[in-house]
Amino acid sequence: MIIEPFSAYHPADFIFKIARTPDELRGYWQLREEVFCTEQHVFEEHDRDLFDDTGIPIICATLIAGMVDEVVGAVRIDERTPRHWYGSRLCVSAGYRRLLELSPGVSLRNHQPVYRGFGALGAGLIYKAVSTAAALGCDRFLANVQEQNARFFQRLGWDVLDERLLFGRKHIHMAARLERYPAAALVA
Repeated sequence: MIIEPFSAYHPADFIFKIARTPDELRGYWQLREEVFCTEQHVFEEHDRDLFDDTGIPIICATLIAGMVDEVVGAVRIDERTPRHWYGSRLCVSAGYRRLLELSPGVSLRNHQPVYRGFGALGAGLIYKAVSTAAALGCDRFLANVQEQNARFFQRLGWDVLDERLLFGRKHIHMAARLERYPAAALVA
């Protein structure tokens, strides 16, 4: 008998939502630490800062039989001045960054476009972040994006404003074109 290796199973069904339950929040914090501390070494012990006190944690989670299983993506939004929002700490678990297939139900369930190809979950998180802020009264949505991700954001309707050095790395300060991100329903 010949046993061939097989690829790890990755669910193709996801939900993009504000993290609310203890398990969702635990997954949110663990993923941020995994990406920004362990993998990228941007921070040493943790990546938490003063914006976490008022920030809204948004996650992308796998669904198994319609139930949240694992947090595989995260982003934080916060209002820094009236009606001016920021997105930050965008991350996707390494095993899901090159995901090409999403189930047909993802778009219907999340009331947002489904992005195809590399970066589909990151694009979904960006959409959920900006559209959630729009629902909360956002007039301007900004982000400081790691340089290697700036072109990805531009393809999603973001404009370059300037460059900044943050945490010892070059970042591109960007603004979302809000007309591309209609206000989201705040229930999910």
